[in-house]
Order: sequence, then C-alpha cells, then structure tokens
Amino acid sequence: MKAKEQKARESHMVCHQKFQARIQEAEDSIQAQHLIIEALVEEKDGLLQTIQGLQEANGAPAPFTDEWEEEPEEQPEEEEIKDIPLGEGEIDDE
Repeated sequence: MKAKEQKARESHMVCHQKFQARIQEAEDSIQAQHLIIEALVEEKDGLLQTIQGLQEANGAPAPFTDEWEEEPEEQPEEEEIKDIPLGEGEIDDE
C-alpha cells in the first residue's frame, strides 16, 4: 500500500511541476508581450512627434483632434431641365 501511495505522490509531484513550468512559461510570454507593447507605444509616440514636427515645418494645418465638427450638408440643387434645340434630322416626340 505504501508503494502505491508513494507512486501516487511522485505522479502528483511530476504533474505539479509540469503545471508550474507551463504557468511560468505563460507568465514569461505575457511579460515579453508587455515589453513589446510598451516599445511599440513609445515608437508610435515618437513617430507622431516626428509627423507633427514635419507638418509644422511645412506649414500644414493642425493635426486632427478628437473633436468632430460637422459641416452642414449641402442640399443638391435640382437641375433645371432646359429645352435643348433639336438638330437636323432629330425627331420630336411631343
């Protein structure tokens, strides 16, 4: 009976160690992804500053802001139907 319990404990320990290794691997992966995201955010900020500097140097309008200004919709003017003179050889259906 003791041998069976010992085997079960050993099996449990092996399983526990495998899970611990997987957990550590997942945590390492998450930490690496976090560092990559931070680097990308810093790069994006740098690029936005560069773009803004280039726009200012070239006299471009201010960059887009989050505020949305709606322009009034233009009502399309109805085109007036004008009498077009008939040319020679054309048939008048009226």
